[in-house]
Amino acid sequence: MFDAKSLLDQFLGGQRDGQGNRPGPDQGSQGTQAAQGSQGIGDFLRGAGGGAVAGSLAALLLGSKTGREIGGEALKLGGMAAVGALAYKAYRDWQAGKQAPAPQEAARQPAPPMLPAPSGTPFNPSTESAQQSLARSLLRAMIAATKADGHVDAQEQARIFAEMDRMALSSEDKAFVMDELRASLDVDAVARGATTPEQAAEIYAASLLAVTVDSAAERGYLAMLAARLKLDDALVAHLHGTVAAATGEKVPAAP
Repeated sequence: MFDAKSLLDQFLGGQRDGQGNRPGPDQGSQGTQAAQGSQGIGDFLRGAGGGAVAGSLAALLLGSKTGREIGGEALKLGGMAAVGALAYKAYRDWQAGKQAPAPQEAARQPAPPMLPAPSGTPFNPSTESAQQSLARSLLRAMIAATKADGHVDAQEQARIFAEMDRMALSSEDKAFVMDELRASLDVDAVARGATTPEQAAEIYAASLLAVTVDSAAERGYLAMLAARLKLDDALVAHLHGTVAAATGEKVPAAP
């Protein structure tokens, strides 16, 4: 059975135990050995430290490109909870009428406390089925964002599929990733994954985490996605600032 939550943990780096290690399959997670010991999404996708990580899940999404590294409190929360925490903070600050920090300035500040979104809210559904549905939408959003600049072409897909055959992924996990990578880039399909305004913010946050936004195509894709998700411009600015603060990277301002 396809477990979208577990796969999302592998993309983002799952929770750690008291010794700083991520749980393995015998600890209630389907995390791979490659995930253990990684420092967060950036190092995880980049293949920091070489070995089993390099060229495996790093290739799964971005090939030679890089995602972002979640640090501070958000990292402790695990995959879906980390994305939810980022979106929740941005959404709450936006609703409170706060001024969105410039991403460049936010990146220079210490990572703010990151609280998990309250259970039972759209950011953090209480039922397993709703959690799996949201995790699937976040995964789809992340994979779509990585395709926005045309980097994942047919040749790259073939390399990724070959790498996945060597990984500790279930057949259902592999099938999901293959289907998403092969599918035409469809921003409307990504946007349809949001059933509430809160989940729309979460999908945008996941998309922003997946790429470095260093091309016009990626900036254009994010602008189109924000429009399809019907996100307020000020909320988008808060999402960019919150991701910059959590990752310590100079995330570009909202397109």
